[in-house]
Amino acid sequence: MPTPKTPLLTTDVIIRLADEPGRIVLIERRNPPLGWALPGGFVDVGERLEVAAVREASEETGLEVQLECLLGCYSDPHRDPRGHTVAAVYLGNAAGYPVAADDAKDIMLADPNDRSLKLAFDHRLILDDYVRYIETGEIAPLRM
Repeated sequence: MPTPKTPLLTTDVIIRLADEPGRIVLIERRNPPLGWALPGGFVDVGERLEVAAVREASEETGLEVQLECLLGCYSDPHRDPRGHTVAAVYLGNAAGYPVAADDAKDIMLADPNDRSLKLAFDHRLILDDYVRYIETGEIAPLRM
């Protein structure tokens, strides 16, 4: 049986810092598609989603992130202009101050409600789901 062709799998983390309540860590992408984004990246073969999320967050921000929960999965075929990807998005906590590294050109501590941010991918939708989670405790809704 041939291997099925499937979307690429990614993880993203909404990182909250102990000393910066109400703000989250965003990275400025070094590579296209450009813009501000949640730290994250591709899952390696043989790697658990949670391990990939922590690894990618560390590679891009230098932070040791403790995952709290899964906010949701995002699978719109048009969410990434490079091709169909599916992202598992986690909430995480960290201490210290982030430093841009790896695929991150710069770092910003941002208010997730700030609609002026030029975000890559579908990260505005993800941040809207995060704000809803903070307000209601409800994870991301199912989208069909």
